Amino acid sequence: MAKPTLLLIDGNSLAFRAFYALINQVDRFLSHEGLHTNALVGFNNLLDGIVDPFQPDLALVAWDAGKTTFRTEKFDDYKGHRDTTPSELVEQFEPLRQMVELHGIKNYQLPGFEADDIIGTIATKGAAAGYAVTIVTGDRDMTQLVSDDITVWVTKKGISEVDHYTPAMVAEVYDGLTPKQIIDIKGLQGDTSDNYPGVAGIGPKTAVKLMKEYHSIPEMYERIDEMKTSKQKEKLIAGKEDAFLSRELATIEVDAPLEISLDDLNYQGIRYEELVPFYQHLDFKAQLVKLANMGYVIGEAGSTDAGETSVNMTNTELNVRELTVTNLSAIEELGAEIDFYLELDGENYHTAAPVAFVIGNEAHGYFASRDIELLTQRTPVNQILNDDQVKKNVFNAKAMIVALHRLGITLKNVNFDLLLASYLLDTNDNQNDLGALAHENNFFAVKTDEEVYGKGAKFQIPEMDADLFEHLGRKAFAIGSLAQPLFEKLNEHAQLELYETIELPLSFVLADMEITGIKVDAERLLQMRSKLTERLSELEQRIYQQAGHEFNIQSPKQLGVILFEEMGLTPLKKTKTGFSTSVEVLEQMTDVPIVESILMYRQLAKIQSTYIEGLLRVIHGSDSKVHTRYLQTLTQTGRLSSVDPNLQNIPVRVEEGRRIRQAFIPREPDWIIIGADYSQIELRVLAHITGDPEMQAAFRDDQDIHAATARRIFGLADDTPVDAEMRRKAKAVNFGIVYGISDFGLARNIGVTRKEAKQIIETYLNEYAGVRKWTEEIIESARELGYVETIAHRRRYLPDIKAKNFNLRSFAERTAMNSPIQGSAADIIKIAMINMNKILQERGLKAKMLLQVHDELIFEAPASELAELEELIPSVMDSAMQLAVPLKVATHEGKTWYDAK
Repeated sequence: MAKPTLLLIDGNSLAFRAFYALINQVDRFLSHEGLHTNALVGFNNLLDGIVDPFQPDLALVAWDAGKTTFRTEKFDDYKGHRDTTPSELVEQFEPLRQMVELHGIKNYQLPGFEADDIIGTIATKGAAAGYAVTIVTGDRDMTQLVSDDITVWVTKKGISEVDHYTPAMVAEVYDGLTPKQIIDIKGLQGDTSDNYPGVAGIGPKTAVKLMKEYHSIPEMYERIDEMKTSKQKEKLIAGKEDAFLSRELATIEVDAPLEISLDDLNYQGIRYEELVPFYQHLDFKAQLVKLANMGYVIGEAGSTDAGETSVNMTNTELNVRELTVTNLSAIEELGAEIDFYLELDGENYHTAAPVAFVIGNEAHGYFASRDIELLTQRTPVNQILNDDQVKKNVFNAKAMIVALHRLGITLKNVNFDLLLASYLLDTNDNQNDLGALAHENNFFAVKTDEEVYGKGAKFQIPEMDADLFEHLGRKAFAIGSLAQPLFEKLNEHAQLELYETIELPLSFVLADMEITGIKVDAERLLQMRSKLTERLSELEQRIYQQAGHEFNIQSPKQLGVILFEEMGLTPLKKTKTGFSTSVEVLEQMTDVPIVESILMYRQLAKIQSTYIEGLLRVIHGSDSKVHTRYLQTLTQTGRLSSVDPNLQNIPVRVEEGRRIRQAFIPREPDWIIIGADYSQIELRVLAHITGDPEMQAAFRDDQDIHAATARRIFGLADDTPVDAEMRRKAKAVNFGIVYGISDFGLARNIGVTRKEAKQIIETYLNEYAGVRKWTEEIIESARELGYVETIAHRRRYLPDIKAKNFNLRSFAERTAMNSPIQGSAADIIKIAMINMNKILQERGLKAKMLLQVHDELIFEAPASELAELEELIPSVMDSAMQLAVPLKVATHEGKTWYDAK
């Protein structure tokens, strides 16, 4: 018959270990109330990893009662060198004790004694009473308590790994010694952590050797005369008093005057009803997810604010049924609002295969099926998705629109998009996993896809219908449950209009653009590839000649040897593996011919591999087009990102990069490509937001803003011509101010000293006093509110705005200045896209909007529509948002994207 079990946990030791395991991220582990939680997180993981699977009969967490103990009375300097406990840890001790209690375990401390002594006493009594005792600690001194009935688990690498000390392991680690002899080892070698001396000059190896021969400190001194005269013997004689004192200090008390007994330590089990709100108070989302996946509902669907969610501890039984031909009629009873989700087997919804779908709502239940034909045929499901009177709640509307379009279905009347709403509420949470975003919004009754499907090579849709349908049902349930609370939160943030008039309509516009795609002349790309291959070969031979021998041009290490060892050039930066040959370093060495050649080679090699080869791989065989995906919820400023392929990042600074645009052509031979781009939109937004009269006047008078700025910062008269170099520097200052540039950054950009750069920035802010005033006010506002906003109330939260770390805080301050400007520019072009799409349809024009590339829109159109579009496009884009200064748009057209510039 198995022995009953007793679990003893060293609270202080493990709390300190948990705290310091995450010390570098201490300011990242903060609850919504500002409580540091890094020790709480680690300690909770320990409880979950040990107590839950252990399920002991008796359990106790012992704590130190204070610094004054019987040991400090014997030795004033015991632990005297230790630093004061960090305040960030001190504030966690009380919630740590609460956590222990909620896990059904008793806390205990005893004035005058350490946690070790409490554990030593209870362990001894427990073993005598027939219990199998397990001690969990971060302190190896506890291994002296090991016996046949007592096992000591010592954590290492923070608290994630554990060594299990039994008598056999002690003997293995200490070369055949017994657990009790560890006390004597400590007495001889001392302990720097606890600050007691031991015998001067006796280290761990010598201590073990002596104890193997003499067994204990008392016996050794009884037999000291047997030792041969030596320096070691002299040290032992001189250190006798310290040896006995240190041995006494190292000895864990096993008969402390405790006020508790084994009868007080019954393990009570986890008190979930109280643990759930405790976790919510600490923002322990991972733990709440775990509980939800165990079958608990965490809170009511209507609440999303941490600390305010009520707790419903009933089991989460969802009504998820398989949809079949025989029960299709049930779909007609779902009512005027449904939750819908289509599962794909990959991330790229242009190519991924549909696997299954779920439709329904909480009131009538959910219906799931792998039979995709139930969507495509004229069934009640198909009719509901096409019905513009039935509201649809979805996750990632754009993905759903495109994927359903491939099946011949038009998704109408999207009401709620969980992905978009969650993104607008906090752009820091730019994940694309439904479960993860649900958890961020305090809905935990759904798993992440990674938990259910795996990740990467391990990704696999469950074969069992029950498993897949349960997951899909929970996804749909999460979507429907979060609609109302997130709408309410958007309304509280004054972001409902941003959602309803910009982001959601834009999803449909982007879907239309992605579905349309842009035609690519593959033959032209192949010709470019051939020419670039020749050019790279010529460059390769030139580089070999300049180096004096052949080498791997793509190897930074080999290049470093050639430049800094063989050629004797002065290295500008070192790395762990040698000298740096990064682009940043090489660009400062372009006066060296081989460096110039290397930079050109790298540039062309990237154009060849990333853009030419990359584009050739993604041209669709069915229509000779590429269909990019615009990520609407990735950037924190609101800008769109293009992927698969990235059409926003085709290089334009070198001619070989620009020529790639020659391969982008209109769908028909007699059509044209039209480009329309905003002129200096971010600076115009800056003039509007700051209200600076000088900057606004320059734009209203249609002046060259960079020339106007040059005159101001270089003290020129209004009618003085500005040379190209002055204008270049002024342009760098204009855009640098937008991005919160430092004097160091500006000095490097325009090639002046840091002192000169500082003076230029100061002059700029004096000349444009409105800009200075606004930058000061926006940083102060960010500190007060914790976020900044665009003109359209797009928020960006800045968790580091009050950080103690200078670099983190400075970056947050620069972000506070930049985000309202860059984000407002993004808002404007999004509104322009929505308006352009609408007017093209209203006028019945054949022209289509194809791409958005930062501040530019790309269209294709019949040549016959050119005259109308040259007038229409600028008028629509110019009027996207009313600013205090005019917006300005220029259009260009040509037979290719390259020509339309």
